[in-house]
Amino acid sequence: MPQWLKNASFYEIYPQSFYDSNGDGIGDINGITQKLDYVKGCGFNALWLNPCYLSPFLDAGYDVQDYTKVAPRYGTNEDLYKLFDEAHKRGMHVILDLVPGHTSVKHPWFVESARAEKNKYSDYYVWTNEVWQKPAPYSWVAGMSERDGCYLLNFFNAQPALNFGFNRIDHPDWQIPYTDDRVKPVFEEILSVMRFWLDRGCDGFRVDMAASLVKNDDGHEATASLWRKARKMLDEQYPQAVMISEWSRPLEALNKAGFHCDFLLNDYKKFSYYAFRRVEGGKNKSYFCKSAHVTAKNMLKTYLPDVYGSWGNGYVSVISGNHDTARIAHTLDESELKLAYTFILTQPGVPFFYYGDEIAMRYLPQVSKEGGYNRTGARTPMQWNSSEKNLGFSTAEREKLYLDVDRSADAPCVEQQLQKQDSLLNTVKALNALRAANDDLLADGELSQVTALDNGTLFYKRGKNTYVAFNPKDKAAVVPLKLGKVLFCIGKATPRGDKTLLSAQTAVVFTK
Repeated sequence: MPQWLKNASFYEIYPQSFYDSNGDGIGDINGITQKLDYVKGCGFNALWLNPCYLSPFLDAGYDVQDYTKVAPRYGTNEDLYKLFDEAHKRGMHVILDLVPGHTSVKHPWFVESARAEKNKYSDYYVWTNEVWQKPAPYSWVAGMSERDGCYLLNFFNAQPALNFGFNRIDHPDWQIPYTDDRVKPVFEEILSVMRFWLDRGCDGFRVDMAASLVKNDDGHEATASLWRKARKMLDEQYPQAVMISEWSRPLEALNKAGFHCDFLLNDYKKFSYYAFRRVEGGKNKSYFCKSAHVTAKNMLKTYLPDVYGSWGNGYVSVISGNHDTARIAHTLDESELKLAYTFILTQPGVPFFYYGDEIAMRYLPQVSKEGGYNRTGARTPMQWNSSEKNLGFSTAEREKLYLDVDRSADAPCVEQQLQKQDSLLNTVKALNALRAANDDLLADGELSQVTALDNGTLFYKRGKNTYVAFNPKDKAAVVPLKLGKVLFCIGKATPRGDKTLLSAQTAVVFTK
């Protein structure tokens, strides 16, 4: 396990929407480099960059045309190497987004695979033998190539699935077993891509759709075997590099597949849904919503088995949000976010914050951009300063912006929140500092005594002697804990003998 990971607090950056350094209306790598001091100043010491590779951008870069070349709209490979160097100088780490399950139809591998004549790349993708052959339950694209057959897609039509083989064979005429030599070169290509970037200063990868490689793979045993091979390579050749999965099943990703971390995504009726995003019948029933009269029990029911069941094999990552979901500020207001972020940054594992969540950027519904559809509203430009053009994101004219910025008079911005002592941004900074200074709160600090009471309160112990208690509701409540030395507090915590009275919307961190 890379030593730096237990101290890591990650910040996800959507490159095209973060900071435009050259005035062309789109964010770029040099813009990220120029804002490294801001990110570090917030207490984040690691970055995850969404795909910045060459692409036709039919899915905002998740349709990769060349895994080893930076898209010109973001800059050059040399710009990315410089970002790695500048981050390292500041004691920060940078991971890239690895998209192994599919490519763009414009990737040279697919261009060759789609030819009628047999060649090296013919089996790099999943094809049927005839254009009329479209067996269920798979999704196929037909009639787009000279090759007689349909290709399997992973997401959009322009994202053909790479062929890592099948675990269960239902159609032996075109399905290839995952152990077959014909498909082994495909994962070797992925390992080669990883080595390319690691050799140039990258610190690891967040792996997109990590469980999707081998098809007909119930339980993902075959896919896990591939990732264990990648982990072995890292352990032997790049021991400080990390693999972080978009799997959302830690018992598989960490225990079986060898990932160092696994995201807990915002899946329906899973942890993050109950904690931050539960809206049913037009009513907000999220645990951290002050008016929702719900306990933390549903939230913990799906969360604790993942944490305890994978303990010692890797870290669970609680995320504030990401580029695929509505922003967390869509369901929680600023006062509620302060408590939600206290939870995220006092849990074991490795926290991830999506750019702009630290200032409560809003979800802004708008016309789809680059395959974003309902995700587009969570990808708008970072809001730096309300007194500057385009809120400081770009000097370009409005019509040239990648996406328009929030034009509301009260749009949250970095510069204005920095000036306000109790702003959400300064709360995040304080929480990151608290976590960094307290070994109990780091990724491997024990989580114990987790208790959710019927009065809506929640408390737990971290490590040897750190306690965290919450009352996110709109009425005061008591927890059966004796208040000790307060390290951090939002709201008000008052001693009541062996108990503590928590005012409405209070979070307190203390030692005994």
